[in-house]
Amino acid sequence: MTDRFTGSFTQQEPIPEDAIAAAVEVMRHGRLHRYNTAPGEISETARLEAEFAAFTGARYCLAVASGGYALACALRCLGVAPGDPVLTNAFTLAPVPGAIASLGAHPVFVEVTETLVIDLDHLATQIAASGARVLLLSHMRGHICDMDRLMMLCDAAGVRVIEDCAHTMGASWGGVPSGRHGVLGCYSTQTYKHLNSGEGGLIVGDDADLMARAVLLSGSYMLYDRHDAAPPATAFEGLRLDVPNVSGRMDNLRAAILRVQLRALPDRVARWTRLYAAMERGLHGTPGLRLIGSPPQATHVGSSFQFLLPGWEGARIQTLLGACAARGVELKWFGAARPSGFTSRYDHWHYADPAPLPRTDRVLAELLDMRLPLTFTPQDCAQIARIIRDEVQRA
Repeated sequence: MTDRFTGSFTQQEPIPEDAIAAAVEVMRHGRLHRYNTAPGEISETARLEAEFAAFTGARYCLAVASGGYALACALRCLGVAPGDPVLTNAFTLAPVPGAIASLGAHPVFVEVTETLVIDLDHLATQIAASGARVLLLSHMRGHICDMDRLMMLCDAAGVRVIEDCAHTMGASWGGVPSGRHGVLGCYSTQTYKHLNSGEGGLIVGDDADLMARAVLLSGSYMLYDRHDAAPPATAFEGLRLDVPNVSGRMDNLRAAILRVQLRALPDRVARWTRLYAAMERGLHGTPGLRLIGSPPQATHVGSSFQFLLPGWEGARIQTLLGACAARGVELKWFGAARPSGFTSRYDHWHYADPAPLPRTDRVLAELLDMRLPLTFTPQDCAQIARIIRDEVQRA
């Protein structure tokens, strides 16, 4: 009998009971808005910001409505204006170039390597060719490039770096938490990320001017003294009447849910590491299949899994996708002609008017991807790997 996986690739873990209790408490008193507090009360959102700042080692933190809002807010803080070129990975997801385009700026895409990170040689070329002074760096699917070399390159060229850490909350490079190399780090708490509030985002940084701008942009109504992880009041004085309100606040209900989950994040990271390792063991040595791997300087949060099928034609990959799906294994392919679900690629984003990137095209044409939710066990991953291995050999 053919082995078949019966689990769900989209079902997340339930919200923990203590997080549910914290959310119910917020609903009982009704003060969901972050600035609607009782005398002497510190809001759940302000507490979350202080706790996440401590978790990342950042001086300041701001909680916002979504990861996409965090990216656009960070770009505004750096003064990105309509028509400006902004560098970003060609291998990323639609909200990243979308954040750039939302400001009327122009994404300048950079090639991806076979290890799924930004090509630093091509980055140097694109900096010189475009004159861009901002890089929105996406740590796509948790893969972190050589951040030491990237920061040396960008610092020398006068390029400021915003890190998109939607897939690397809890990861690090050389012992430095993801999001702490650039001037601002942006995170997502959308359902499929490492903390789950449905939608939500966080911005961290050490620069008082930039983070004061972020607080004002988010819609502080001049109540920035109710932020326990914000810059001092003096940082707002020269900005408070000039920075527009582009409302994107997080509410206390989501913050209450996230505070409990944040305390459990190190354990979650360890569990994802075990799932990822089980997939690697199961697929290691499969003929025709290449694993990605991570450099020793990187700690990886393995909430998804990718592999390459070098030299495979599209029709053969489509056959593999169908065979795996028939056995309950949902794989996503970045080489499809049209966007599908959450999967699209740089040449699908016509608004960006992208130039062709042959190396990226070759990598994405061979790239398969899947989620590893924490509802899986290592035994589940071993079964999924057996199915993929079997079908790769058949195809």
